[in-house]
Amino acid sequence: MCSGSFAKCLGITLIPLAILCTLANILLFFPGGKTVDNNENITDEVWYFGGLMGSGVLMIFPALVFLGLKNNDCCGCCGNESCGKRFAMFTSIIFAAVGLVGAGYSFIVSAIAIDRGPKCLTSEGYNYPFDSGDYLSNSTLWEVCKGPGDIVTWHLTLFSMLLIMGAVQAVLCAVQIINGLIGTICGDCCGCCGGDRPV
Repeated sequence: MCSGSFAKCLGITLIPLAILCTLANILLFFPGGKTVDNNENITDEVWYFGGLMGSGVLMIFPALVFLGLKNNDCCGCCGNESCGKRFAMFTSIIFAAVGLVGAGYSFIVSAIAIDRGPKCLTSEGYNYPFDSGDYLSNSTLWEVCKGPGDIVTWHLTLFSMLLIMGAVQAVLCAVQIINGLIGTICGDCCGCCGGDRPV
């Protein structure tokens, strides 16, 4: 398989992951599926926009670049006839690094949010009733949260989704960095311009 074709497959995979991460982050603004009267009652990590910016917006740019690599004319890119397919693959490494940073950011924010637990309504008002992920192995502690809705399940499910999808995105971007290095050093296996023009 050509390095450009492989990059396109990665781009096709990254687009739905980015959309799902964006939706998961938006849903976290409605704890337990409910609207809150005060934005301060939303878990702090939601406001770090790990899914919206890190695994969402920052992931769209690499995905679009990867999708365009297959159709990139190796005898001219960006209006410059001398840059070629190798330069396009080198550029994909930079965008893959941006995607890796975004996915890593989302992964870290999600891990911290899961460990900290949700901000929920308790008998003492809105606060963080859990300590260092103790609620993960003991579901009876969840009863401390009176609301909104089923906040613990909501929080845990959505941040776990962001954690897993961020990890998958990071792996895909790391694979593209390797693929881009191979394409930069060795060139694309399909040859230049399908053999219609001289190299």
